[in-house]
Amino acid sequence: MKTIDLNQLRDRAYKTACEHGFHDEELSNEHLLCLVISELMEAVEADRNGRLGRKCKSCFEIEYNRYPALVEESKRFECAFEKCVKDTVPDELADAVIRLLDLYGLRKIDLDEEAFDNETVQSYAKTYQDKSFTESVYYIVGQLSSGRYSIKQSVVLPEMLLLDIFGFAKHLGIDLFWHIEQKMRYNETRPIKHGKKY
Repeated sequence: MKTIDLNQLRDRAYKTACEHGFHDEELSNEHLLCLVISELMEAVEADRNGRLGRKCKSCFEIEYNRYPALVEESKRFECAFEKCVKDTVPDELADAVIRLLDLYGLRKIDLDEEAFDNETVQSYAKTYQDKSFTESVYYIVGQLSSGRYSIKQSVVLPEMLLLDIFGFAKHLGIDLFWHIEQKMRYNETRPIKHGKKY
C-alpha cells in the first residue's frame, strides 16, 4: 500500500464538509456515525443492484480521456465520475471513510498512518473471508456502534474503525484510496449539504 497522509485526508474531508454546510450546527458523534452507517447501507444497496464497480478505474480513465481537447477538465471529470464510479460499492465505501475522516477532523483526532501498512490491512481483510457481503457490513456496523462513546484522541479506536473498512475493501479487491481521492474531488463540486437536509 502506498504511503497516504491520513491526517491530510482528514483535514480535507472536514474542510469540505464545513464549506458545504454539514457543520453549521453542533452534531453528536452518534449523528455522525449514523451517517457513516447510512453510507455502508448504500454499499449494500449497490451490491444488491449489481453495481460492484469492478471496472470503475478503467471505465473512468476511458471516459475522462475521451474528449480532452473539446471539453473542459472539470466537466470531463464530473461526467466520467457520474457515469463510471458514482453509486457503486467502492464509491459508497469511500463515502463511509470520508464521513469517518470528517468526524475525526471535527473532533481533532490524529490518525496513526503507520497502522495502515499492507500487513495490517491484509490481516483485517481476513476478517471477511468467510462472511457474505451483508454479514461483512453488519460486522463493520457493529464495530461502529460499539465505539460510539470512544471517539477521542486517547484510544486506538479511530484507526481500527477505518481499518475495518479498508480491510473489507482489500478483501473485495478495491483500491479504496483511489476511490476516496475521486469522491473527495467530486464532493468539492457539489451544492450545500449535497442538496439534502443533513
